[in-house]
Amino acid sequence: MKPAPFEYHAPETLDEALRLKSELGPEASVLAGGQSLVPMLNMRLASPEALIDLRKLDELRYINVADDAVAVGAMTTHRALERSDAAYSACPLIREALGLVAHAVVRNRGTIGGSVAHADPAAELPSVLVALGGKVKVRSLRGEREIAAADLFTFHFTTSLEPDELLTEISFPALEQGAGSAFLEISRRHGDYALAGAACVVSNGNTRLAFTGVGPIPVFVEGDDPDAAAAATSPSDDIHATADYRRQLVRVLTSRAVGLARERAQVSG
Repeated sequence: MKPAPFEYHAPETLDEALRLKSELGPEASVLAGGQSLVPMLNMRLASPEALIDLRKLDELRYINVADDAVAVGAMTTHRALERSDAAYSACPLIREALGLVAHAVVRNRGTIGGSVAHADPAAELPSVLVALGGKVKVRSLRGEREIAAADLFTFHFTTSLEPDELLTEISFPALEQGAGSAFLEISRRHGDYALAGAACVVSNGNTRLAFTGVGPIPVFVEGDDPDAAAAATSPSDDIHATADYRRQLVRVLTSRAVGLARERAQVSG
């Protein structure tokens, strides 16, 4: 199939992109890496009146590593962040999760901002951001604001961004000294969407978990009780697995991820 007709815009600056987003509002879709949007266009699951292609916005391609966080420009590719040794040293959870995102050819084009803004509840990065307690920056002609990860994802493929806003930066908190982390998922084949996945951070005796694929948004849980984690999720039946099976996967992933994160915390400590 081919996409429905649409207007195409390729702004050369962020200011131009923000102006277009303000003028076109919710009738326009934003094209970043295109690894999710283009297939949806071709299958006519999405039929926007206009596309705003951000591929020329080099100002949104960067990785800035500080003592407390890894700040990533929205147009940075998965592969660039995955290969960043500085980002890995500050927050190993990022690379571990990115290695499970689809395949290398997808990660070469897919962007960090595109993945987060797409808000696919089966994707890896949203759960990583929630488990770490990260945040994003968004811009509009009205100015800039920050949104905590806990407030960003609101439903399937839905965020709290306003129609005239663009996501410009994602901030992943660095792991504290002596902390440990782990990302695990279970899928039918490598590169498939996970039946269930878990991002785990253990720090100062506290355990933070965020699950993917078992609810309309990343499911956040504090503590290490597998049964409590499973009870917090709301998976549904589909052709790949039943809801009960996914809850059992959450129990297994909780035990494994917490154990691995604690082991790594002891090693790093």
